[in-house]
Amino acid sequence: MTTSLFDPVMLGDLSLPHRVAMAPMTRARSTQPGNVPNEMMARYYAQRAGAAAIITEATQISPQGQGYSFTPGIHSDAQVAGWRTVTDAVHAAGGRIVLQLWHVGRMSHAIFHEDGLPVAPSALAPDAKVWIADPATGVAGMADCPVPRALATAEIGGILEDFARAAANAMTAGFDGVEIHGANGYLIDQFLRRSSNRRDDRYGGPRENRIRFLVEVAEAVAAAAGPGRTGIRLSPVITQRGMVDDKIMPTMLMAARELDRIGLAYIHLAEADWDDAPETPESFRHALRAAFSGRIIVAGKYDKMRADSILARGLADVVAFGRPFIANPDLPRRLAENLPLSEFDPVSLFGGDAQGYSTYPAWGEAA
Repeated sequence: MTTSLFDPVMLGDLSLPHRVAMAPMTRARSTQPGNVPNEMMARYYAQRAGAAAIITEATQISPQGQGYSFTPGIHSDAQVAGWRTVTDAVHAAGGRIVLQLWHVGRMSHAIFHEDGLPVAPSALAPDAKVWIADPATGVAGMADCPVPRALATAEIGGILEDFARAAANAMTAGFDGVEIHGANGYLIDQFLRRSSNRRDDRYGGPRENRIRFLVEVAEAVAAAAGPGRTGIRLSPVITQRGMVDDKIMPTMLMAARELDRIGLAYIHLAEADWDDAPETPESFRHALRAAFSGRIIVAGKYDKMRADSILARGLADVVAFGRPFIANPDLPRRLAENLPLSEFDPVSLFGGDAQGYSTYPAWGEAA
């Protein structure tokens, strides 16, 4: 029997009514000071509660983990209370919502750190920019990342504790699960790749050492949230931000076998979504299926036809849509009924007010 986007599926402990998930997207609307989730965010996510599951915007596990302005956290009491407003709104609308846990590592800026230095596996700059707002003027734009400070081995245990505490906070805030952000050149991904990890301790060098941080984070988070409510995002074909590593796929497959041992609910593949981007090899997809017995979510410029194709071939279980969910809060219905999709306004992606955030109408509603 062929699997389609609109068949139900179990995602670990979560029962999903269909397979159209909402991918995580940074929108930078938290209340300042304090990076606190707010009522505007609650409306935005509740409008999209028809998703099989919402995976929230990346959320920093600690002040050290922040890399962009106005992104929410999950480490203070006020942030936990703010997220409770969001989860209550989504649940009241019949939805399911998972919090993405984030430490950016070297993808950061001096304004977020008392000593001006982000942390990373090694003191190597990413040749990348982050979106920041000047705290004095409020003017926002892209800024270069500085050379980070290499983490001491003794510091890593503290970051593991931050991940575990953030996962516990997420459950207190009413989330249905958590997703570890191990993709797109952020801290966990930085440990995985030879281009960003030049360490000579137990977290660097051979492949089994470079996956150690990911495995320890997964163990800590699964212990706090439950393995059936824990997933992880990985990006095997992402190369920007100084992350080129032609041996990364065998490394990720080794990690996947460890994640299977821990019993994580799913692996979420962040595939390249720009024009002329590299394709995820079919051989890797089949190898991942063999290495990991949980569910696989894919995301990256999928449309209905591509989504149905990968589900029918058994190489994914759920498809996450990002940008289409911005201007189409009722995206699952539009896909099911073949309704036209609206286009989003790129000017309002980061920061600002409700305009271009929670103002897109569902099909048939007045703008």
